[in-house]
Amino acid sequence: MASLKDIRKRIDSVKRTQKTTSAMKMVSAAKLRRSENSIREAKPYANKLKSVVSSLSTRFDGKDQDTGFGLLFKNSGGKRTGVILITSDRGLCGGFNSNLSKALARQLADEEVECADFVILGRKGNEFFKRSAHNILANHTGTPPGEQLVLVHDIVSKLTSRFEAGELDQVILAYNHYVSVIAQVPVIEQLLPIRAPEAEITDERDIIFEPSPQDILETLLKKYVQNQVYVSWLDTIAGEHAARMTSMDAATK
Repeated sequence: MASLKDIRKRIDSVKRTQKTTSAMKMVSAAKLRRSENSIREAKPYANKLKSVVSSLSTRFDGKDQDTGFGLLFKNSGGKRTGVILITSDRGLCGGFNSNLSKALARQLADEEVECADFVILGRKGNEFFKRSAHNILANHTGTPPGEQLVLVHDIVSKLTSRFEAGELDQVILAYNHYVSVIAQVPVIEQLLPIRAPEAEITDERDIIFEPSPQDILETLLKKYVQNQVYVSWLDTIAGEHAARMTSMDAATK
């Protein structure tokens, strides 16, 4: 039977743990608010870019997929795969990272992709896949907010160049979509070849393009892909803070 002294030590230990988890919850809550603001600021540009690309894509007949920007739409049907995986650097956020990594591993197995080329944002994704048969080209950790957009541009440019050169048949993006404080959903989507966003109903007679729609689309397509990755990164960061806040709240109770 435990002595009174041992019981007091256990109580003190529990109280110290509660203080730590409570503090971590408060920190995560503050970071979540900042992340939500970042997403709100990025959404208008993302939505407008999507609208313009969808409108221009309706004018692309898909007949010249072997040249120019048409290569970004070309579906070769092969299995050479590039992956951009976005996870967190830190743990203590429940199944936030493992659920996404497991879902990605299952999908690659289902598609019979034996050795994909990975670019991983976040330490946790690297820890999951480093012992797999897949090839990790780069693992970026601890990226400051001010450097995220530059890093995304570099990553997407390199993978896009490989796709256009025929070295990759597809590029997929895996991240956690932030729905709410209690809900973060793993998302695995095709980045390349581009699936043009559904076009809005517009009156084409009211639109004058200078230069041509093809020239504008060639410029905007890569920006569209880069922006998809960037907004998904912001989404994942918000989801991480929400998941950690929920985990620390449960631990405190």
